[in-house]
Order: sequence, then C-alpha cells, then structure tokens
Amino acid sequence: MRVAVWAVFFVMAVSLPACTHSKPQPLVPLELAYGVKGDAIALNNQGMQAYLAGQVAEAKNFFGQAIKAAPDSGQAHYNYALALNALGQTDQARLEFIEAANLAPGDKVIWDSPALRPFGSPQAQKGPAREHPYGTQRPVIGSGPR
Repeated sequence: MRVAVWAVFFVMAVSLPACTHSKPQPLVPLELAYGVKGDAIALNNQGMQAYLAGQVAEAKNFFGQAIKAAPDSGQAHYNYALALNALGQTDQARLEFIEAANLAPGDKVIWDSPALRPFGSPQAQKGPAREHPYGTQRPVIGSGPR
C-alpha cells in the first residue's frame, strides 16, 4: 500500500511541471491605439497583412511609414521592431522595442512580450557574469584560513 501511495505521489510530482509549462505566444503585430491618425492606421494594417503573409521586408516599410505618421505610438514602434527582429536587425530592433515600451507604459502586451524579454534593460552591463564574492568552489579540509 505504501509503495502505491509513493508511486502516485512520484507520478504527480513529475507531471506537475509539465502541466504548468505554457507555450510561448506567437509574435504578431498590434493594432494601433485609439486616437491615432487614419493614415497611420491604414499603413499599420497593410504592414500587419504583409507581416502575417510572411513578407517581412514589405511589412517593415509599412511599419516605418506608420511610425512617421504616428511617432508617439508605442504599438507602431513595437510592430516596426518585430519586423526588424524578424529580418535579423536585432540592434535596431532592441532600440525600437525600448522606445515602444517607453511610449506605452501601460501596455501589458508590449511590456510582457516575448520579443522584449531577451533585450532586457538598456543600462545593463553586457559581458561575463559577475563572480560570486566568496568564490564558487566548495571548501575542502585544510583550505580554511590559518
């Protein structure tokens, strides 16, 4: 009986993390916020259609024009950054993702997007990880202070 209980407990413990793992959300362009000019919305919609059809270079051009028509739109900068990221222009995409986050401080989709996570804070130092202040090796007999 105890073996059966432990077996059930083990199976539940092993399968629980598999249930809590969620798939990453697909990266899709966003609709522009309410109050943006009509021509910016039209350009953004054309860019969305091109992006979803796999024509990323064309989408980048439409999103760039949408930024010129609505420079204060966080969603427009986010969409442009998605296109840049898809084209492999990650440095410029990083700047656009940060600009989008700054322009849309309350937009949970932009701030929590999987596209923004790898870029992190713009002020963060890049380079090797900091060494632990006390070292990373276990102490051995005779290695302490004398």
